[in-house]
Amino acid sequence: MKKKIATLAGDGIGPEVMQQALRVLDAVAARFNHQFEYLSAVVGGSAYEKFNSHCPEETLQVCKKADAILFGSVGGPANEQHLPKWKNCEAASILQLRKQFAFNINIRPIHIFPSLTSISPLKNELIDKGVDILIFRELCGDIYFGKHEMIEENKLRTAKDEAVYNEEQIHCIAIAAFEAAKLRGKKVVSVDKANVLATSKLWREIVVEIAKQYPEIELSHMLVDNCAMQLVLNPMQFDVILTANLFGDILSDLAAALTGSVGLTASASLNAQGFGLYEPSGGSAPDIAGKNIANPVAQILSAALLLHHSFGMVAEAQAIQDAVKQTLQAGIFTKDLVRGNQSAVSTIEFTHHIIKLV
Repeated sequence: MKKKIATLAGDGIGPEVMQQALRVLDAVAARFNHQFEYLSAVVGGSAYEKFNSHCPEETLQVCKKADAILFGSVGGPANEQHLPKWKNCEAASILQLRKQFAFNINIRPIHIFPSLTSISPLKNELIDKGVDILIFRELCGDIYFGKHEMIEENKLRTAKDEAVYNEEQIHCIAIAAFEAAKLRGKKVVSVDKANVLATSKLWREIVVEIAKQYPEIELSHMLVDNCAMQLVLNPMQFDVILTANLFGDILSDLAAALTGSVGLTASASLNAQGFGLYEPSGGSAPDIAGKNIANPVAQILSAALLLHHSFGMVAEAQAIQDAVKQTLQAGIFTKDLVRGNQSAVSTIEFTHHIIKLV
């Protein structure tokens, strides 16, 4: 099978971990007799240097020619956020791509590897039976895309942010979550703030309607503040979490922290046509860029999600996931994963071990 993949490496460690993901994809292509063509484009600070834009039209055109997008990381040092190169870099990059391609379904797998339970911030008895959560976050509605104002009212500086949802947006993400639950533990927890917010009242109403189409799925509702608490107190209770944009942003980062490293969590963003963008959940980590110590797992697992969701290459995706798991089980860790007297391998060395197992 021949497929084109737009590769947007970005900034910081983005180019390093992207290179490792492409090495793994090449190994998969060789084993399963595929051909992957990589269409490289710039995004973030690197794009600003060249085009005076964080997400230029040239990059969008490359993405339109591809069958899927593999995204790296964008952003610069914390003390340089005021500079034009970095100001609003992340929002201008990823939000522009989401808007351009109508990526409204975000999927974030949260998995605590058995070999890494010791680095989780949670006590072992809270995770000893395994944590395997799939978070579905709606991406194109809510407060991020509503009206934003900073004004003066009654001689006081005042800010207003508008959260808007329509039933079609909720319907789309709910269907995706229920369909996924059919292939898993057949449980969906819908997270909202229906005791206060009108958008959440509509959210719950639509989700209940959708649930009637899936009688085999157990649906429950949870307020977002309680969900945040439950993710820490008892994460093993969750299978599929379905939630809105703002709540999903917060909860998915909290859940990712339970794994012990942001370098372990991948994500997928899909539109109604199945076109997708795949990216690590962590940031660009400019402080370790170029040192060959970054953890490439999230970028590699993002490539696995790409194969699964965009190309239907389920066996190929599983081969990558198994290779990552076996590498970690063998005690081969990057610097962010080691504790005590354990030794770490480099980014390139770690990937080499994965490739041998693919």
